[in-house]
Amino acid sequence: MFFPFFSRLRLRMCILLRRCSVWHVLSIGTLLLGVAVLVLSKFLADWAWPDSRITQLLQRGEVALVQGNLSAPDGSGARELFETAKALDSDRHEAQDGLLRTGQAALAQARITFDRGQFDAAERYLRLARVLQMPQDQVDVLERLVRQRQAEHADLDQLLVRADEAYVAGRLEGDPNSALPLYQRVLELVPGFSRALQGREDALSELLRQACVDLERGQLDAAAAKLNVAQRYDPGHVDLPQTQDLFNRAIDVHLHRAVRLLRRGLLAPAARDFRAVLAVRPEQSAARRGLEDVVERYVAHAGRQAAEFHFEQAELSLARARALLPDQGSIYLAEQALQRARQTRLSLQPKLSKVERERYLGELMGRFDVAERLKEWLTPPGISAYDQVRAAQAIAPADARVQRAAQRLLVAMRACFEEELGRNRLQSAQACLDVWQAINGQDVGLLGARKRLAQRWIAVGSERFGEGDITFARRALEQARRWGARTPELDELARRVNLASQR
Repeated sequence: MFFPFFSRLRLRMCILLRRCSVWHVLSIGTLLLGVAVLVLSKFLADWAWPDSRITQLLQRGEVALVQGNLSAPDGSGARELFETAKALDSDRHEAQDGLLRTGQAALAQARITFDRGQFDAAERYLRLARVLQMPQDQVDVLERLVRQRQAEHADLDQLLVRADEAYVAGRLEGDPNSALPLYQRVLELVPGFSRALQGREDALSELLRQACVDLERGQLDAAAAKLNVAQRYDPGHVDLPQTQDLFNRAIDVHLHRAVRLLRRGLLAPAARDFRAVLAVRPEQSAARRGLEDVVERYVAHAGRQAAEFHFEQAELSLARARALLPDQGSIYLAEQALQRARQTRLSLQPKLSKVERERYLGELMGRFDVAERLKEWLTPPGISAYDQVRAAQAIAPADARVQRAAQRLLVAMRACFEEELGRNRLQSAQACLDVWQAINGQDVGLLGARKRLAQRWIAVGSERFGEGDITFARRALEQARRWGARTPELDELARRVNLASQR
C-alpha cells in the first residue's frame, strides 16, 4: 500500500531537484543544519561540557563513601565533599542524596563498631549521623547503649576511688587526675550517679572554702580563679552565692583602701591595690581612674625633681609610672620636660673651651651613631639618638655634623610616625611627632600629620566608647584636642562622653 506513495514522493523530489540549482540545494541544506544545531545546542552542551567542578566533587564523594571515609578534617571525607557540591548548586539532588547515604553509612558503622566493642568509634559515628539528621529515635537508642557499655567498661569504681584519693590529698583541680575532673568524667558516663555528684559537691565546697581563705589573705586573683572553677563545674552549688558575695565585698575593701592610701601619698601600696582589683575586674572604672591618678602623681614628682636637677630621682619616678601605665600620655610629656631640664643644666655650666667643646661634640656624635645603628631614636632616656642631637644642638647648633644628624633624625621620625600610625599605635606615633616638631617646627608636613593623628584619636575613642570604655574615650578626646582637632566628629564624641559621665 505504501509503495505507490514512496514512488510518487521520489518522482516529485527528482522534479524539484531538476528545477533547483545546486546553490539552492546548498542554501536549504545549510539552513536546515543551522536549525538543527540551535535545537540540539543545549543537549550537546550538557553532554560535552558538564559542570566539571560539581561533577568532580560528587565523584570524589562517591569514592570516599565506598572507601568508608565518611568525614575528615581536611575536607576529603564524603560528608565534606557532598556538602561542598550542595553549596555550589543546591538544586543538584545528587549532593543531597549523597549526604543521606553518608548518614545511613555512619549509622551502620556505629552499629558495627558497637558490636565490636569499639565504643569511642561508635560514639564518633553517632555524632556524624546526628549531624546528618538521621532518625533521632535510632540515634538516641544506640547512643544510650554506647553510654551504658562505656560505663561498664570504664571501671567506674576505679575512677571514683582515684577521685576520692585526689580529694583527700587536696588535689581538687588543675590536671586530669585531680578530683573534680575525675568526678566529672564519671558523671559524663553515667549522668546523675549519686556517689559522683556527692563527691563533686564536697570537692567544690572545699574549693570555695579555700577561696574564702584567699580572700582573707587579700589574694583576689587566687580567689577569682577558684570561683571560676566552681562556676564551671556547678553554677548552682549551694556555697557559691555566699562566696561570691564575700568576693565582691573584698573588692570593695581593696578599692576603698587604695583610695585612702592614695590620699595619704602612699603611691606604691595604692597602686598595688588598684592593680589587684583590675586583675579580677578589668572593667572596674574606679580602679582604673585610681591607677591613672597614681601615675599622674609619679609624673608630678618627676617634674619637680627634674626642675631641681635631681635627674636620677626623676628617672626613677618616671620608671615607676611607666611600669603601671606605659601608654599614659603625660609620661612622655614629663620625659620631654626632663630632657629640657638637662639642657638647661648644661647651659648653666661654665663655657667650654674650644678643645673641650670639640671633644664633647665628638662624643655626642659618636653616641648618636651608635643609637642610630641600634634604632634607639627616643629611648632609653639620656642615651637615645634624640638626646644626643639635643645636647649637641645646645653647644654647637650651627655645626654641620649636628645639622646632618638632626636631618637624619627628622627623616627617621617621619618614617616612625607613618609606621606607628599605620599600626594604630597612637601613643608611639605621638612620640615620634613630638620629636619631629621639636627638631623642625616649621616642616610643611607637620600640619597634615597633626590632623591625621587627631582624626585617628577621635576614631579610636569613638570605637572604645562604643565598647563602654568611657575613661579611654575621655583620654582620646584630650589627645585629639591637643593636636588641634576642630571637627563635628570631635564635638559629637565630646557630647556622648559628657552624657555618659553624668549618668
